[in-house]
Amino acid sequence: MEKIKIGLYGDNGHQIWFAFQHPGAEIVAAAGIAPEKIPAEHRSELRFCDSLDELLQTDAQLISLCSPLRSEQAQHALRCLEAGRHVYAEKPCAFREEELDEIIRTSRRVGRRFHEMASVAFQAPYAALRKCVAAGTIGEVLQVVSQKSYPWRLERPADEHVDGGLIRQVGIYNLRFIEHLTGLRVTELFARETRLGNQGPQSECRRAVSFSMALSNGAIASGVSNYAGPCAPHWNSWGYENVRIFGVNGFVESVNGGETVRYYTPEQGVVPLDPNDGAIDWFDTVLDEIRTGKELIPVPLETELSPTRWVIRAGERPLRNLTGREH
Repeated sequence: MEKIKIGLYGDNGHQIWFAFQHPGAEIVAAAGIAPEKIPAEHRSELRFCDSLDELLQTDAQLISLCSPLRSEQAQHALRCLEAGRHVYAEKPCAFREEELDEIIRTSRRVGRRFHEMASVAFQAPYAALRKCVAAGTIGEVLQVVSQKSYPWRLERPADEHVDGGLIRQVGIYNLRFIEHLTGLRVTELFARETRLGNQGPQSECRRAVSFSMALSNGAIASGVSNYAGPCAPHWNSWGYENVRIFGVNGFVESVNGGETVRYYTPEQGVVPLDPNDGAIDWFDTVLDEIRTGKELIPVPLETELSPTRWVIRAGERPLRNLTGREH
């Protein structure tokens, strides 16, 4: 198998440290990352660069972006694409819709792959929900309810330009759960957020957001994201998330990140689901796209990035109905 050579830029997010052990990848260079953050056994293998521009002078084929300032990441992605590199970007990949559109256009124009780290709906346990909905098991989607919670820490960035803020950095999961699991588009969104409980002086960090949405088939959806979740040692996972999709003939759900995965219909009653059913390895699929030149990710790029588009809109205009009517 051809190994794809990877360059890492920044450590502000979920950088792909696992790729050091990946049989189909070879991390060859890094920039914006202190050497001591690289696993000791791999430091000697890497070329450490002083800038993104220097990183683009290496033979890395794919650049993994976790930019120090998320608000600058779209411009970093465009520089990488224009330099002939594929890009794998932490969320949100952009802060403005114009940047998002330019990323999509540039990726197609230069013939290089661009993807966000957007695997959640296509991996266990959520791929099983997606497959259940697509099979029509619960009938037409009627309503979706989703929750994503992370623990609160005063160390969370006070400036939303660092990580995107609650709506863009966490609320994006609500939009991915809703659009990517149902195959429906959000057509209208209202967002309300609060700083309540944030005692950090001059901190912009919000602690909770609620979304209300309309979907393309006439269904409705809601989502909550917050920094109010449980944490170790009292909780056995990072964060807390639930998704329920109600159809006209039953519902399917994942509770506590896959602790319970099941559907219900009046004809069959409660039926457990295999959390791994329908799952793909997102990163492997991205690497295979680079090797083969084929589009292998299960959704078009515009669909993959639609949740990003909606959180960009919501982040720019909270407390507004995003069809344009002020509240």
